[in-house]
Amino acid sequence: MIASVSINHKAFGDKTLYTGLEFRLQKGEKVGIIGTNGCGKSTLFNLITGDDTDYDGEIHIKKGMVVVSTQQEHTHNTEEKVLEYITQGLPEFAELAHTIHTLPDTMGTNQKKLQRYSDALERFTDLGYFEIESALESVLSAYQLPDDVLERTFTTLSGGQKRIIELVKVQQARSHICLIDEPTNHMDTVAKDKFIAWMRQSDSCIAVITHDRDVLKNVDRVIELRDGKAYSYNGNYDAYLRTHTNRVGSEVNEFEIVKRRMQNLRDDVVRFKRLKERARNPGTIRRFKSLQNKAEQELAELEQRDKPTFWIDKESAKGLSTKLSDAYSEHKSRTITIRSKAQESTDRLIVKVHNLSLGYDEPLFDRVTFDVREGERLHIAGRNGRGKTTLLNCIINTWNDTRPDAKIYDGVVDVASGVTIGVYEQEIAASRVAMTLSEAISDTLMSHDIAVTDQKIRSLMSDYLFNPVSDFDRPVELLSGGQKARLQLINMMAQNPNLLILDEPTNHLDLPSIEELETMLQDYHGAVMYVSHDSYFSHNLQAKTLQL
Repeated sequence: MIASVSINHKAFGDKTLYTGLEFRLQKGEKVGIIGTNGCGKSTLFNLITGDDTDYDGEIHIKKGMVVVSTQQEHTHNTEEKVLEYITQGLPEFAELAHTIHTLPDTMGTNQKKLQRYSDALERFTDLGYFEIESALESVLSAYQLPDDVLERTFTTLSGGQKRIIELVKVQQARSHICLIDEPTNHMDTVAKDKFIAWMRQSDSCIAVITHDRDVLKNVDRVIELRDGKAYSYNGNYDAYLRTHTNRVGSEVNEFEIVKRRMQNLRDDVVRFKRLKERARNPGTIRRFKSLQNKAEQELAELEQRDKPTFWIDKESAKGLSTKLSDAYSEHKSRTITIRSKAQESTDRLIVKVHNLSLGYDEPLFDRVTFDVREGERLHIAGRNGRGKTTLLNCIINTWNDTRPDAKIYDGVVDVASGVTIGVYEQEIAASRVAMTLSEAISDTLMSHDIAVTDQKIRSLMSDYLFNPVSDFDRPVELLSGGQKARLQLINMMAQNPNLLILDEPTNHLDLPSIEELETMLQDYHGAVMYVSHDSYFSHNLQAKTLQL
């Protein structure tokens, strides 16, 4: 064991995140951290690194262990170059580099200083820091960052580029414990495979917060944060699903027993009260009063228990017995409710692209041809930078009758008349970031000429797992990544579209929400075009593929 976490209580305001959360990390193991949006996954990493000390409990890191963690927010305005930003975050780099560069000017023949300089050189060499720049260039190239990125200032990078730089910094640190938060968001398939290969080969203990099932398939253990506690499952994602189904099935049975016990106690309270009222003997009255009090006390204790969170993946749920399946359906956790009006399915042509060459200073791709008919699903695949998002934007521009940002060098893009497109975008419109959640939803509806009432806004908030009361005036900029993703889903479905365009829709969604989205898209009457590097998502949609 190299680290142990034991949190008796952790809360934000009146929201309790953990009660009795415990787990350990072992040398060299790869651990996937999962849980519904808002359960406290990122907060857990902040506790382990010591960035958050406001909790009741104990976190013990074995002496000598080096812990590194990716940052998700970059609020500081650093003008450091990327190379400096990465190296200054590496363990011992700054101190060793300072010793190597400054000590020769003063050490002369001083034996202590000579030894100190020699030790620093040896340590710097052992850590691979002399070759750090060439090593970084190789890794950054694999993640498709620009050749000159090391010389750029950190503030000039996009959000996705900053996330990859954070990941690279952790990869180069050679630490004992690596804490990595959502590493594969915005990665293409090749880059993700390289990350997974590094994760498997690394000697470090790696704990990764992710809902990317391709990553989870390659971990040694899954830790699920649920109901304020940590549940550990040996094995990868597939093993987790099997064990999790059995565990949740047992919990559903236990909850059913508790429910029946509570009903029996309610009946007992009424029965003992009536018997007490009918009795005439003082001793009998006292006995029934005592029995009534005991039943009321036990009932009160059971009613104080929070209802457990129940979720089983759709495929595993099919294997439940009829009795257990009925109980699970009654008690399972709420997921997002995506409402789509039923329409008669047709095979009419929705989008036609013929011999399209599209790009900016030069074409990103040449002579691409495809059709999309109503009811079809098209997966647009390819490495980052090959023009996937540019192609989707060009189709949207054509539908809106607006000029695309990219240049059409050759070919034709045609969208059938009468088509309504719903778009799932990676980033929330800048104009809505400064709004409250209710204002953003209202703005979305009004932009589509949809009547707006407080009741409709609260209903939508409830459908997408927002609290209609406490989240009503919550600033959009303070929403979590998963909450922002659900806001984007509201925007996408507002007009009851017959063509959906989705760009990396599974980023930031938790596993139940991803499954709910997959189910909705499988049942959806219209056409779907999407970019995703989630192989599970593409498999479940059974789409045809356009490779750019």
